[in-house]
Amino acid sequence: MRPRIETGHRRLERIALDPLARTTTSYYLFVLFLVAVVAWGFYAYVTQIRWGLVTTGMRDQVFWGIYMVNFVFFIGISHAGTLISAILRVTQASWRTPITRMAEMITVVAISIGALMPIIDMGRPERVWHMIAFGRFQSPLLWDIISITSYLTGSLVYLYLPAIPDLALMRDRLGRDASAIKRKIYTWLAVGWRNTPEQRHRLEKAIGIMAVTIIPIAVSVHTVVSYVFSMTLRPGWNSTVFGVYFVIGAIFSGIASLLIVMALFRKFYHLEEFITARHFRNLGYLMLVALLVYFYLTVGEYLTTGYKLEIEDKHLLELLLVGESAGWFWFFVVAGLVIPAVLIIVRRGPVIPRMLIAAVLVNAAMWVKRFLILVPSLQVPLMPFEFGAYRPTWVEWSITAAAFAAFILIFAIFAKVMPLISVWEVAEEMESAEHATLEAVERPSGTLEEAEGMGGSAAQRRLEETQS
Repeated sequence: MRPRIETGHRRLERIALDPLARTTTSYYLFVLFLVAVVAWGFYAYVTQIRWGLVTTGMRDQVFWGIYMVNFVFFIGISHAGTLISAILRVTQASWRTPITRMAEMITVVAISIGALMPIIDMGRPERVWHMIAFGRFQSPLLWDIISITSYLTGSLVYLYLPAIPDLALMRDRLGRDASAIKRKIYTWLAVGWRNTPEQRHRLEKAIGIMAVTIIPIAVSVHTVVSYVFSMTLRPGWNSTVFGVYFVIGAIFSGIASLLIVMALFRKFYHLEEFITARHFRNLGYLMLVALLVYFYLTVGEYLTTGYKLEIEDKHLLELLLVGESAGWFWFFVVAGLVIPAVLIIVRRGPVIPRMLIAAVLVNAAMWVKRFLILVPSLQVPLMPFEFGAYRPTWVEWSITAAAFAAFILIFAIFAKVMPLISVWEVAEEMESAEHATLEAVERPSGTLEEAEGMGGSAAQRRLEETQS
């Protein structure tokens, strides 16, 4: 059986490392398109710096717009990686191994882009230094800077540690055509990894410590983001459950983002053997749990607001339920909650397309939900004046498009310098499944059912899951 395991490992390395060695013309064209979108967004930002925030739709009353919507959205989907990956690692869910690196990469990229949005929203980038130098510690905005910086630092470490064995693998697999700079970079990043028992013990211990540490940091980040709103006396924001509300919403949209990324890279990088229907099914169940909790919090939030019905809250509910924002609100309810729940619960049709459609709907609806949390509350006047109005301009839409394009661009570049799946962890999972099968079959009372219960043939199980 040993040659079979080695053959599986070689196939795993070949499929995982193939995107690093071979680049198609379509890839270059796609990257060129993304660069063009980012460049257009940069031009829009230069225009905003030159003429000021008058180029946006933000005014005195509605002083936050889609920049802050993007900020909350990207910080939210950043929970896809570190938080979900850490929880699955702490609970020793073996099926996580092919998807953890994608999840952790989502965290690093999303939080990096999301952190830029408040800087863009300020109008002048030097005002960030003013916040740090002259800001009051009582301000949740200053808390945001501290928590996001800590989260990004921890996420980078958590992404790097499990990548060390794969960096060493690439160091050893580099062909003679590789440049000297490339060899030095991989050699430096691999930090002398030789896969000794002592090194493995230290690495696993460090990963375990980071997995436990990063969970409270991730929770604190979106909790602090919620404080920016809930500590302000505005209708719809004056809430004590916003911390939990935002964290659950972040996990909800984060799982959806991970499902989308998995589906795309599974298709374009031919990872069907390793990212199977099982992974989509399990993440779909996790997304359903987050959906139900988020639905419960949403109902509770609007129910208590409507029951008390203060005058400003009355205006806000009218805007959301029957007013100019009603279409977007009911889109969030139907497309973000009802349809995804039906797609997950009703098991008709292939698993992967159902989960992908549900994930796309969830992320679109959750972006709209962040817009509904922010803009309508600012439109409601606190004094007997006219309602505020907000219409995003081409500058705001251009920068928003550039943010999403940059997210995809960084992922596309990352896929050319690192395997998208953790090769050494997937190899370990394959080997443990093979050993479990052999032990079950070699027992006098061992049956096929027992072997399947203890892990089954890794290749056969993945084939069956792919076909399902």
